[in-house]
Amino acid sequence: MTDAPVSADQRRRSWLERSTEGLLAAMEHARRADRSAARQGLLQGLDARIKLLALTLIMLAALVMHRLLPIYALLGLTVLLAVASRLSVRRTLLRIWLGVCLFTGVIALPALVLVPGETLWALPFGHLAITRQGVSSAAFVMGRALAASSCMGLLVMTTPWPLILKALRSLRMPVVAVMMLGMAYRYLFLLLQGAQELFLARRSRQLARLDRRQARHALILAMAVLFERSAWLSNEVHLAMLARGYRGDDRMLVDFRARPRDWLALLAATAIFLAAFYWGR
Repeated sequence: MTDAPVSADQRRRSWLERSTEGLLAAMEHARRADRSAARQGLLQGLDARIKLLALTLIMLAALVMHRLLPIYALLGLTVLLAVASRLSVRRTLLRIWLGVCLFTGVIALPALVLVPGETLWALPFGHLAITRQGVSSAAFVMGRALAASSCMGLLVMTTPWPLILKALRSLRMPVVAVMMLGMAYRYLFLLLQGAQELFLARRSRQLARLDRRQARHALILAMAVLFERSAWLSNEVHLAMLARGYRGDDRMLVDFRARPRDWLALLAATAIFLAAFYWGR
């Protein structure tokens, strides 16, 4: 007995299915970051303050360099740090690099033909040519963006978010900015969960495929419900925080304690930054 043929409408996923799968993927990515931060690795064992300073110095080193090879050497260093921290390079860095290439490429690729210089390849249209200087400029932009995003990605994937906020606060970042980051992060997942519940409820009650007009109408309604729910939730959360003693500053029971290996890591990152500043220019 053969299976019935699948129609084109059945093969095409609806916008509800795509939206639900996208929300689930975003939440799974956040859970994966929490699991990777709990592993026993090189970066996971460092003090959050030292780790933040060290990775920021490496990122700044890539930004101040004016030589192409050292920039991509720092990019290779981030790969080694990911491996030493027991992170999956494919799931961690390659996904970051893909997003960076898509967005930074919009800026970097036009430099191939807009920067004047020695012609490498004449394009058969528009009297345009790819120049050696254009390739170098695009490589600089891409390399710096990849190195900087990799450093911040390693920080997020190896440090629990509350510890990142506490490290920022201990480094004298304004408390208002720290609380905004913390609440925005928490609200993001609450909104994702609420949107997922709305889409699943809609999908469970849907008997036929929605046309474009009906899909737009359902999307507008979902946005209105999420906005109303977020406004109500923000007020309730603020009242709950005040009832539990919140007076403008977030406090954690975890105390930072720098060890010799933490200072060694900071010294190494400082040496990389100074070398990039003096010899990489």
